Amino acid sequence: MRFDGRYVEIRVRGKGRKERALLLWKEVGAALRAWLAIRGPAAVPELFLNARGRDMTRAGFAYVLRKHTGTARAQCPALRDKRISPHTLRHTCALSILQATGDIRKVSLWLGHAQQSTTEIYLQADATEKIAALESSVPLRLRPGRFRPADRLLASLMPSKRPPPPARA
Repeated sequence: MRFDGRYVEIRVRGKGRKERALLLWKEVGAALRAWLAIRGPAAVPELFLNARGRDMTRAGFAYVLRKHTGTARAQCPALRDKRISPHTLRHTCALSILQATGDIRKVSLWLGHAQQSTTEIYLQADATEKIAALESSVPLRLRPGRFRPADRLLASLMPSKRPPPPARA
């Protein structure tokens, strides 16, 4: 954990053991420092440890999240039908950044994606963006009534009634 006055930088390891630098607000850094003081010394540099004092795995984090999600569901009925996973938390964070900045490049940087195209899925998922697009467009003016195709259109759709060509010998 590195502190520069306004922000705290931590190194995180993601899928495929890929390391990323992640900037956090200084308030989050203060909470992490408080956590480290409570947690005490450890044999590994990771912030979150498993029951054996080793670094927490992705599966271990998912287990802890499931346990706390169960407790939260008992207290908050709105969570009962929600799917909550580590990826859901990441996705929610990405959408919050997208809504706050409106810049997919910043989301891509935050998530540590190597290519911006990987991040574009968040554009497809953002319902507020879709609603804004609908509200900014003008609906087509359609006349009420039934569609009656012209005879030429109907004729072009019918199979031809010409006799088949003669067979070649």
